[in-house]
Parts: sequence; C-alpha cells; structure tokens
Amino acid sequence: MGMGATNTLERLGTSIGNLNGAVSQFKDCMDVPNVGVLLALPALLSQGLLRNIDSYFKLSKGYYTLPHIFLLMAFMALSRLKFIEDLKYITPGEWGKLLGLDRVPEARTMRNKVRHLSDNGKPKEWSAALCKEWMAHTPNETGVLYVDGHVRVYHGDQTKLPRHYVSRDKLCARGTVDYWVNAMDGKPFFYVSKTIDPGLIEVLENEIIPRLEKDIPNQPTEEELKSNPYLSRFIIIVDREGYSPEFMGRLWRDKRISVQTYHKFPKDCWDEEEFFNKTVEMPSGNVISLKLAERGSCIGKMTKRDNSSIWVRELRNIKNNGTQGSIISTCFNADLIHSFVMMKSRWSQENFFKYAVREYNIDRLVNYDLEEMSDTTKLVNPKYRAVDSEIRKIRSQLNRKKALFGAESLKGEIETKKIKKYEERKSELLEEINQLQVELDKKVQERKGYPKHVIFNDLSEEHKFQQLKSASKHLIDTIKMISYRSETAMASIVKECIPASKYGIARVLLTEIYATEGDILVNEENKTLTVRLHHLANKSSDEVVRHLCKELNETETIYPNTEYRMIYELVS
Repeated sequence: MGMGATNTLERLGTSIGNLNGAVSQFKDCMDVPNVGVLLALPALLSQGLLRNIDSYFKLSKGYYTLPHIFLLMAFMALSRLKFIEDLKYITPGEWGKLLGLDRVPEARTMRNKVRHLSDNGKPKEWSAALCKEWMAHTPNETGVLYVDGHVRVYHGDQTKLPRHYVSRDKLCARGTVDYWVNAMDGKPFFYVSKTIDPGLIEVLENEIIPRLEKDIPNQPTEEELKSNPYLSRFIIIVDREGYSPEFMGRLWRDKRISVQTYHKFPKDCWDEEEFFNKTVEMPSGNVISLKLAERGSCIGKMTKRDNSSIWVRELRNIKNNGTQGSIISTCFNADLIHSFVMMKSRWSQENFFKYAVREYNIDRLVNYDLEEMSDTTKLVNPKYRAVDSEIRKIRSQLNRKKALFGAESLKGEIETKKIKKYEERKSELLEEINQLQVELDKKVQERKGYPKHVIFNDLSEEHKFQQLKSASKHLIDTIKMISYRSETAMASIVKECIPASKYGIARVLLTEIYATEGDILVNEENKTLTVRLHHLANKSSDEVVRHLCKELNETETIYPNTEYRMIYELVS
C-alpha cells in the first residue's frame, strides 16, 4: 500500500470497488511539517479552488477524491514543491495529515490523476468560469488591464517547435508564447497559449478582447457612450509590441476601447518649460518625483490612399538621465497623473512573470505528451523566413560598408601617397557595396517568389512539427494562479501590521509561515480543527502571525467535506 498507508480498510474497500473516495479523518498530531500551509485554506477556498469542480472534472473510483487532489496541488504550489516528482522526496504520511488522510498519493499516481482530469475534464472551461467570477467580484480591478506575452522555452527534443525571441535571455529559442492578462496589482486573470505566435495585436483582436467584452462587469451602456464621447469601456495597456495607430484607431472607433502604450517613434524633445514637477504615490506605496507634460498628437499615415491616422494623447516625462519617455493613449477621460501611474504600474506584470517563474515555476512542463497541429493553422513560410534572414544579414553588411564609405576622408596634409591610398580604399569599398547591392536585389526577387504565410498542411514533411499538449499544463497553471492570488490576499493582511518600507518582505514571511511546523488539534464536541503554529524566528514575525490568525478566524472556514471549523493560533 505504500509508506505511511495505515487506513487499511478504506484502501481495501476502494481496491475492490466497494468504496468511492476516502473520508478526511483528522486526529491530534504534534509537530506536523508544513502545517502553516493550512493558513492559506480560507484564501484558497475564497478564490474558487474547489468551486464547481464536480461540474468540470470526473475521477474514476479510487481512494483519493477531487478535493484531495486539488487541495494537495495548491498546498504543493504554496510550499514551493514545483514538480509532481517532488512527492518522491517528502514524507507522505506527514503531508497526509494536512488532508486528513494516512498519506498523500505518490508521484506516479498524481501524474495519472492529473492526466485523467485533463483528458476527461475541461480545464480551460473551469479556468474561464473562475476568471469571470474573479472579475465579477472585483469590478474595480477590471477597468485597467495589462496584456503581455511570455515565452515558455522548450528544452526537449521530441519536436522542433517554432523559435521565438526571449527578451530575458536576449536570444531566439524554441517554445510557446503565453499571453497573460493581469490586473494593476499584478494578479492574473487568464492567459492564452500559442505554439505559433501570430503577434500580440492579432491575439488581442481575435481572442483576448472578445473575451473581455463578455466577461468584464459594469461596462458603460450604449447611451452612456453616446452621451460622453471620451468615455471608454475599459483600458488595455501593452508594451511597444502593441504600438499600431491602425489597431488603436479600430478599437477606439469600432468598440470604444482605450489602448495605452509607449510611443515607438517620438519626435523632437519638448521644451522643459512645458513640464511640471509632481510627487506621485504608486499603487505599491512607493512615492516618486516626476516631471510631466502632455500634448495632443496625430500618429499614423494620413495620405489620399491610406488614412489610418488617429488623434491621441501624448504624455512625456523627463527621466533621471535627461531623456524624455513618451507614452501615447486613447484614454481621453483620465487625468495626466493617473494615466502615467497606469503605465508605470505595468511593471507589476513583469514582476509577476519573474516571481511566478522563480517561485511557482510556471514555465515547467507538466508532461511531455504531444498532439498534432491543425492542418488549417496559418504560419510563416519556412522558405520565406530563410531567405528573409539572408536579406537581413546582407542589408546589415551593406549598411556597415556604406557607413565606412561615408566616413572615409583625407586628414592632415594632402599628399600624393595619401590621395592614392584614399582612392584605393574608396574604390574597394564601392566595389564591395555594389556586390552586396546586387546580391541583395537577387535575394529580394527570390523572396517575392515565396508566399509569406502558408497553412500547416502545405508544409513539407521536414518542416512539419507537433505541439505540446496543453490541457494538463492549463490545469496546473490555473491552480498556481489560484495559489498566487491567495498569497496576494494574505500578503495584504500581513501588510496591515508592518511598515510600508518593509512591504517587500510580506511574501517572504508568508513563505516562511507555509514551511513552519505546528500542531493539529481536533475537538469532536465543538467540531473544531485547531491549527497551532510554532513560533517563527523573531517576535515581530510572531506578531504578524497573531494578526493573520485573528483575521482568518473571523472567516469561520469549514474544512472541505467535513464539519470542522478551522481555528488558527500561535502556540503559547
């Protein structure tokens, strides 16, 4: 039955099909490792960890139930057990006490459960339902949303996925691109995964914005939009990849959705007299001093053939090095300070990527299963891409030679020998420039012979590939999102009793709490389950734990599928 398996009768009953799922039975236990993770239970349940899971997932008859599996995966995420294989290196009986069981499943059983839930369940539908609930419960967080892509690098060799540029590594690597949608404080709502990346703008228009139009609550009515020509439904904030006057114009004119991004092609610097000094408090609590200015600008093409121009707000600030940062926005009813704060807070999403990769390992593959690509999938023609790459190299060489040709000049006293060498160098450079120009023209003509995009079915066998199965990954990522959001909610409670200058240690302290030992005490008469946490490293940390326990006790949380009310306290 495995190490720590003491519940013989129920395990035997499930093995012969007479029992479907063990019942959580808690007993008094002392010095239980990682018992502090039970303090996250109220937050996990409030974020929807077990909400309607029976409607989306089904498990075959066995010892472990759906709540057991989902709670274990959330506890593992919060305890920084980043892989299912980490179950091989923990004490199964001690972790079983957190679930009211004799032991937790072994790694192989857990992998099979996750695969079964992903194949027979509906991870994406469950995630979408949770996202809609999150937005409905926090409508003030949905008015401004950040969208950005994150490349998940694939290091395997089972298939040759397309290459994507990984900005954090400054190189191109094989992998998939996940486009995340986050709130201003960095909390994630959902993501869209793409094996073949069509670009941020196309993903926004075709998948993300149609979904947001349905899910975001309290959007202005048509009458309100007509009465106020500057009112927008909601605001999308993106990086420079989302810069497109045509795209911003379409969203504003057709859907009344505002877009804010960095200006890719700012013009001359503005006079410093236009800027004013302002002290601004960021959502994180930091106070910064800024020099800001604003103008109206017309961006895009404005010709007889192409009138894709749009009038936008252009916001500028003077940085510490004296340069001027430029932001463009179609959010016309927000003041200058708020608009700049929204853009500056975009780093909350970058911080989320960094933290989630380091602490929750969102880039990790759950399994190595593959599936076939759709034959109608549109992608860049490999032959076009190869010739285009050669054109870029030749054009780069040509520009360098032209720069050298222009920089070549006579210096000092003009002598016959100098003139001769000067003419020879100029002649050599000119000959090289002409050769590169001829080669470039040939490659440009060759590129015209290939269509830029083809469908997957038209690719030759050497260029075809398979994609990674995403169902299991989406299930695990959704549970990690719930865990992160729960940790964020708990961090907001922790911040109530620490100075603003130490807000950065809130999550560090929570990680310490999750790993702390403690006691589990059962009171059958009052139907309570007391989690008594051991002392932390210092008195100030203990005070934080006492405050956290007080707030959690007011929730009166019932442990799932039991009658026990949770009570949290610190040992005397």
